[in-house]
Amino acid sequence: MNKPILLLHKTVRSYFLMVIVAVISTWFSTNIYSQQNSSESLLISESSVKVAPVELDGHFLFNVRGVSSYPAEERAEQIGQRLKNIAATDSISVSKIKIVTTIDYSTIYIGESAIVNIYDEDAEIEGIDRNLAARVISKKIGSAIIKYRTDRSQPAIIKNVIQALISMVVLIIILFILVRLSNRINNALQNRIKTKIDSVDNISFNLIKSNQIWKGFHVLFNTIRNVLNIAIIAVFINFVLSLFPWTNSFAVYLLNIITNPIINLGTSFVLYIPKLIFLIITYFITKYILKIIKLFFSGIESGGILIKDFHPEWAISTFKIVRAFIIAFAIILAYPYIPGSDSVAFKGVSVFIGILFSIGSSGFIGNLIAGYSMIYRSAFRKGDFIEVEGQTGFVEEQQLLVTRLRSLKNEEIILSNSILLNSKIINYTVKAKEKGVILHTIVGIGYETPWRQVDAMLKLAANRTEGLLKDPPPFVQKMVLADFAVNYEINAYCKDVDRMKKIYSLLHENILDVFNENNVQIMTPSYERDPEIPKVVPQEQWHTPLAKDE
Repeated sequence: MNKPILLLHKTVRSYFLMVIVAVISTWFSTNIYSQQNSSESLLISESSVKVAPVELDGHFLFNVRGVSSYPAEERAEQIGQRLKNIAATDSISVSKIKIVTTIDYSTIYIGESAIVNIYDEDAEIEGIDRNLAARVISKKIGSAIIKYRTDRSQPAIIKNVIQALISMVVLIIILFILVRLSNRINNALQNRIKTKIDSVDNISFNLIKSNQIWKGFHVLFNTIRNVLNIAIIAVFINFVLSLFPWTNSFAVYLLNIITNPIINLGTSFVLYIPKLIFLIITYFITKYILKIIKLFFSGIESGGILIKDFHPEWAISTFKIVRAFIIAFAIILAYPYIPGSDSVAFKGVSVFIGILFSIGSSGFIGNLIAGYSMIYRSAFRKGDFIEVEGQTGFVEEQQLLVTRLRSLKNEEIILSNSILLNSKIINYTVKAKEKGVILHTIVGIGYETPWRQVDAMLKLAANRTEGLLKDPPPFVQKMVLADFAVNYEINAYCKDVDRMKKIYSLLHENILDVFNENNVQIMTPSYERDPEIPKVVPQEQWHTPLAKDE
């Protein structure tokens, strides 16, 4: 099988399903149309009086009025049925149309059959005299009957069948050409674009996969192609249906259900343009106002703009609050101009989302408010060493909902801002930058050791400790005169709080060394009686090596 025949075979097979779908949709729409034709007739209301159109073969002829006991729809349907019966009878000549006028109405006859009574009220619809209305309507009836019979004549049907067959051949040729053309376009795009898309892998460090981009592009291309194919098939079906009088009315209906939404959408868009312009202007005004405000607060943050009693670290948080209020105000202004904002569904969804937000966001709002409260309290800054609820660490990041700490063991501690707001916070960094924070530790020494000697030993240990300040000098406080020992507290200033734990360890090492040097026993943590051998380590044993493995 050569390539053209094979391609034609693939074309017919590819579009066979589309034709089936279009035919099924046509059949389904026909049933709906036949069931709803009477209810979907155009009703024209003038001066609160209902009228209905009289149609023949789907073509509008004229409007008639009705009364409560004889509705306009029922009257129009019966007139249309009489016209159809007359038009289907070729023996009744159109030249036999005549008008019989009485005082109350004018009757249009075709032969001996009365078609319609024209009343003054019917003529009022068009705003003309009853006799003139009767003459105009009679001419339209005659023309409609002639067209009805002509469309059903053998020559017309044969001509229409030939046109339908020709259009089918043209459709197959168009689809065949479209398949070949789309394949060529697809190959050309693949050769030119796919190589560029493949380079995205290297540019994005494999964060974006080229096959995913190409797959999305391929789906878009196929969607456009399929939509175009379906549109061509729909035009063909509508054209074929319009050729025959039995399906012409449905062709008009099918065309309306396709074109009316497009026309309505275009009309709505044109009418919406002034509102759209207002939304665009509101967007750009809001955007540039926010840029100016952000520039102002950035100046405060950098120190270029000084405001009394306003800390620079408050600038970004304050900008976020101001930005939220400005955006909210812009949304309030733009809300009436948003498409569908006045619909019940839009309002219902808005209320529903508001209820969900209010019910499920109490904790979120609480943390958000707590976050701003913590910022304006200035309890700590990024990089400060703090203690909260027994947790110590350096402030890594302060967000609106949580604050992240890094412990001395390089652990990440995440604290909710609501917890911080209601907890005691110890900030070691703030005062350490000025005079220094005081590090302290307690030792228990027996009453037999002179307190002046203990003071000297503790101060010596503090002076030996790297990281503790010599000025101001360390000092000792006698905390408790306990039952068996005196609790001494050594206090020393330190500015290097980042190494606080290490400095504590060095201080404890030096305290042990100094007291061992002076043969003074440390009674901490508790002391009940004097041991037989003093609990001190001789200096010659301070550097005892580890036991060797055998």
